[in-house]
Amino acid sequence: MFDALSDKLQKVLKNLRGESRLTQEHLEAAMREIRIALLEADVNFKVVKDFIERVKAKALGQEVLHKLSPGQQIIKLVNDEMIEMLGGQSSRLLFTSKRPNSVMIVGLQGSGKTTSTGKLSKWLAANQQRNPLLLSVDVYRPAARNQLSVIGKAVGIPVFEGEGINDPLELCRAARTYCEQVGFDTLLIDTAGRLQIDDALMQELESIKAEMQPIETLFVADSMTGQDAVNSAKGFHERIGITGVILTKMDGDTRGGAALSIKEVTGQPIKFVGVGEKYDALEPFYPDRIVSRILGMGDVLSLIEKVQAEVDEEKAEELERKLMQNEFTLEDFRDQLGQMKKLGSIGSLLDMLPGDMFGGMMPKMTPEMTSQMEGEMKRTEAIINSMTPAERNDYRLIDNSRKMRIANGSGTKAQDVTNMLKQYVEMRQMVRMMMGADQEQGMLGGLKNKMMRGLTGVGKRAKKKQQKKINPKKKRR
Repeated sequence: MFDALSDKLQKVLKNLRGESRLTQEHLEAAMREIRIALLEADVNFKVVKDFIERVKAKALGQEVLHKLSPGQQIIKLVNDEMIEMLGGQSSRLLFTSKRPNSVMIVGLQGSGKTTSTGKLSKWLAANQQRNPLLLSVDVYRPAARNQLSVIGKAVGIPVFEGEGINDPLELCRAARTYCEQVGFDTLLIDTAGRLQIDDALMQELESIKAEMQPIETLFVADSMTGQDAVNSAKGFHERIGITGVILTKMDGDTRGGAALSIKEVTGQPIKFVGVGEKYDALEPFYPDRIVSRILGMGDVLSLIEKVQAEVDEEKAEELERKLMQNEFTLEDFRDQLGQMKKLGSIGSLLDMLPGDMFGGMMPKMTPEMTSQMEGEMKRTEAIINSMTPAERNDYRLIDNSRKMRIANGSGTKAQDVTNMLKQYVEMRQMVRMMMGADQEQGMLGGLKNKMMRGLTGVGKRAKKKQQKKINPKKKRR
């Protein structure tokens, strides 16, 4: 996400790094380029104008300018103001002791409203320990209520069917009573949409809101539609009063105009973003982390959280032991590929790493390159799956005739099998060498700590080490 904008902003800021001090000319030139980059990213014109004015005003009145290089000054100012433009801090859904708490999901047709309702229910159950019930009051679109039922089964969240009831308000009342009787603490209401805002739709939503008194009214917007999404959010907010936004299809939005405009235009924060088609592809929106990615500084905290959630720490420690003792088999390799897939696409993972993490030695990954890497991973997995258990545990058993059989079984060529085995052996040797250098000073020891324990070994140890570096405890004398 934000690939095009990120590339342009990083180029602007990189051009300032060679300057020894910040002048009016430097500032004007940088702001001109940043303004163009934001407008090309389809950010609202007024939002861009206000943003540039705030950055310039702070730059000219900045007391700490002499302590930083021009590049550092502009990066800091752009970073701080962009975080504010996106909403400042992450906004959680705040629930009350009342049961049930109702949450209205509103938006236009085609924005991903029903799917987002299902994703949100799964996220709330897993991350905020809520016990949600799903309800569709879209009585107009054919099969809309059935669609939510299908999604509910897929995510493991109950759906109130309300058979025989075809009035939205009656459905809401019946579902609320059912929640009270059974014990559901959250009612997610998937409302009807239209192709465009009309008075009949708004009157219905106003009636539902008056009846249910929801703690949150979340507007679902398709980020790919840019300023159309922003204008729709503004229209809904003016009529019914939204409390937050769920932006869908963020993984496919290279510009980011909607995300960078919607808070400034509506005054309401983005609370979640959809980053894929799977039902777990919904993430809380963290302005500071998003801006860090845009400016090429990565988002290691989100990466560590992802790894913590998906990777078993005991298995990671066992993997580390096997690597150290040269017992890492093709079976283990296949398991690691499966773990990688759980973390998301290669492109999304690389977005979370700082751009200068490898000292500029790693080339900029294009979508074509990441797609090719994912294709290689699938091919490798297919090759390993075509091996016998004995072959996966001891690659040295694989002679030429076995390679032919494995190639036929995986839909590849014998040379592909040979290349994969060669890469596996080289990787095993390289990783062992890196891990063996842990006690030594220098690059390899540090690389092991950062990558092996920060990504594969994962978890609490990595996070605790990072926290100790940030807040070291003073030793008692």
